[in-house]
Amino acid sequence: MLSYRAVTYRTLEELEAGLDKIRQAPKETGILALISRRPRTEEREVVEEAELSLTEGLVGDDWKARGSTRTPDGSAHPELQLTLMNARVIALVATDPANWPLAGDQLFIDLDLSTQNLPPGTRLEIGNALIEITPYPHTGCKKFAARFGPDATLFVNSPTGRELQLRGVNAKIIRPGKIRLGDVVTKRPAAPSAA
Repeated sequence: MLSYRAVTYRTLEELEAGLDKIRQAPKETGILALISRRPRTEEREVVEEAELSLTEGLVGDDWKARGSTRTPDGSAHPELQLTLMNARVIALVATDPANWPLAGDQLFIDLDLSTQNLPPGTRLEIGNALIEITPYPHTGCKKFAARFGPDATLFVNSPTGRELQLRGVNAKIIRPGKIRLGDVVTKRPAAPSAA
C-alpha cells in the first residue's frame, strides 16, 4: 500500500497562482529531482539511483509486468516505458515532498515539459541514459483526483495544463544506462526522421 502524509487539496485558484513558477522551469537543462519505482500495484519505492533498460524500462518498476490496454495482446507498450512529471508541478499539487510518488510517475524533473519545449521525438539525456518523448498523452485520472483532489485534475487537464503538459509526458528508452538523483537532464534535438 501507498504510505503518505495527509494531502491538503489545493483549490483551482491556488493551483493557477503557481503557473508563473511552473512556466519558469529551465528549458534546456534541468535536474532529476526524484526517482520512484512501482514494484507492485499501489507500492512506491523512492531510490537514489536506478538503471534504465531497453527491455525492462526502469529496472525494479512493474511497467513490463503490468502491460497495457494500448497493445493488441496486452503486453507492455514500448512507447510508454516511463512517465515524467515536472518537479514544480508535483511540488504545488502534492503539498509535501513525501507525497510526490503518489502521482505514479517514475521520474520527476525540473524542466519545462510543455509541448512547445518538448514535442514528441525530443530526447533527454539523464546520466548516461537517453530517453525520447513519445506522442501518447499523459492525463490525470481517477487515482490522481483521489490523491490530490478534483481541482488538481481540472488543473492538469485544462487547456493550459495540456499545453504545458502539467500531468507529465510519456517516454521510451533509447540508450540504456544508470541515472542518479541530482543528475543533469539535458534536452537533445529530436532524431532525424527516416526519409
